[in-house]
Amino acid sequence: MKYYIGVDIGGTNVKAGVVDENAQLVAHVSLKTKAKDGYQSVLKTVKQAIEQATELSGEPIERIKTIGIGCPGSMDSEKGVVLYSNNLGWKNAPLAKDLSEYFTGKRIILENDANAAAYGEYLAGAAKGATNAVVLTLGTGVGAGVIINGEIYKGSNNAGGEIGHTVIEVDGAQCTCGRKGCFEAYASATGLVRMTDEMIEKYPTGRLHEMVDRDGKISARTAFNAAKLGDPEGMEVVSKYIKYLACGITNVINIFQPDILCIGGGVCNEGDNLLKPLKSLVAKEIYSKDSKKNTEIVICTLANEAGMIGSAMLGKK
Repeated sequence: MKYYIGVDIGGTNVKAGVVDENAQLVAHVSLKTKAKDGYQSVLKTVKQAIEQATELSGEPIERIKTIGIGCPGSMDSEKGVVLYSNNLGWKNAPLAKDLSEYFTGKRIILENDANAAAYGEYLAGAAKGATNAVVLTLGTGVGAGVIINGEIYKGSNNAGGEIGHTVIEVDGAQCTCGRKGCFEAYASATGLVRMTDEMIEKYPTGRLHEMVDRDGKISARTAFNAAKLGDPEGMEVVSKYIKYLACGITNVINIFQPDILCIGGGVCNEGDNLLKPLKSLVAKEIYSKDSKKNTEIVICTLANEAGMIGSAMLGKK
């Protein structure tokens, strides 16, 4: 049996896992990213995560074939450099070089984190068996990976598929990428929290405010929880969020017409409370609404494992 390591660098956590040749996760760990501490700090965390995952798996590092890294942002995979990552605050970070010097003799493969997650879902998750697929991850930002004819679509400059940074509201909310009105600014968990906060400011004596006082913070679940209790402000935030999400997803379907579109991230734990109204809105908006075969919209099945599995399997590929 051959083994590979996959690392998923996120804005909150660095996850590393040992994966076998059948795309099965053998062991994994998760450590806090602490991106605000800078590149060297995150690099140290990545090294620790790889070592801990390997030790936990019981497989000696010598048996590991490759180390795949899924990282947010645009990158030069051939040179192993993260060109720009707005979520991590990196520019021209020589990630693969630094890791290869530490893990001597190991081949380091660098890929966009959303592409890696999409590849994981394509190989072992909700998109398994599809020819063309799009995977959206609704987290701190909106990650997107596009699979065309079984291959990750990267574009001519390795930055293709940045669906999160397409504008759905001209002159809208500020995005971390520098533009205004990006899909990410509205459909991410961060965007949902912002819209919830705006509603609380508008109605400071409502149930949303009571829930935040009780919980101690605003989360992506706050508005959904309030909506389930029939709170009008909570229902308004949820409706607005799903409307923006449907707008972006409709754009994606109109462009790529994939067999399947998978959505992942914590907000997807809402299940049918999210999926049913989302599908209804998309069905009304897509260009191909009269087609006999429309894109299937489903929730990802690998959850937090997709990025690790996809990154690891880049080594086998």
